[in-house]
Amino acid sequence: MKNLVVVRGGGDLATGIIHRIWRAGFKVVITEVPQPTAIRRTVSFAEAVYSKVTVVENVRAQLVSNDQQAYQILKMGFIPIIIDTKAQIINKIKPLAVVDAIIAKRNLGTQLTDAPIVIGIGPGFTVGQDVHAVIETKRGHHLGRVITSGTAASNTSIPGVIDGHASKRVLYAPASGSYKGCRQISDFVQADELVAFVGSSEIRANISGVLRGILHDGLTVETGTKVGDIDPRGVKEHCFTISDKARAVGGGVLEALMLFSDNSYTTDAHAMGRGSEKRLRGEVSEARGLFRSGW
Repeated sequence: MKNLVVVRGGGDLATGIIHRIWRAGFKVVITEVPQPTAIRRTVSFAEAVYSKVTVVENVRAQLVSNDQQAYQILKMGFIPIIIDTKAQIINKIKPLAVVDAIIAKRNLGTQLTDAPIVIGIGPGFTVGQDVHAVIETKRGHHLGRVITSGTAASNTSIPGVIDGHASKRVLYAPASGSYKGCRQISDFVQADELVAFVGSSEIRANISGVLRGILHDGLTVETGTKVGDIDPRGVKEHCFTISDKARAVGGGVLEALMLFSDNSYTTDAHAMGRGSEKRLRGEVSEARGLFRSGW
């Protein structure tokens, strides 16, 4: 299965990536942690870790426990997701590409030698050192851009502006402890309305809008952890569809996959790291032919 991509992470941004490349014909295996902290759970394939199966915009992901089950699920036409914090499955299935979509703002172990094509999402990766390409995640003119030299824009720790609101639309844990929500995703909330607790500490809405994301009950969080997201536009349907940002980043990943699969494309030899440019181009050229002929 030479058109196989391992995506590290199954949050909402990763899901936008996975959804786009899956519909374009790539096969995908997702790796996740035992307790994902995705906020936009209705549009995150990571939700399958809790529910075993989840569907996002008519694409189904299913939890598996090993690489053999992953192949079976792929043959059934679904996306396998496996709990594999260190992405050790990469060494077993030898994918065409690895996409690090953990969005940790730093590299948690992805290496240039993981696959013929390695792509990092957002800040924390350097082309030629960690990855072959980086996709810009900062909202604005360059969102979704394929970076083939250097890094993405630095993390500002300030959420993107939506309808005039940035930091106030995000809910953070005021203390450490066990999280318990009072409202559900897609509920409309008013400013200062009680939304959740961390231990005995209250979390209240800063603005009015629709609750677009909220953390799973029972998870232990640290002070400052993101636990919710309020969309001031108030469109309930947005809670159940992939965001514009995730689609844009997904388009960047698809472009990078096709770019590096095109044997007419050349890069600086330094960007190939320890592997040679000739070897990479040969492998992805072969993979591209197999991809076109089907797996």
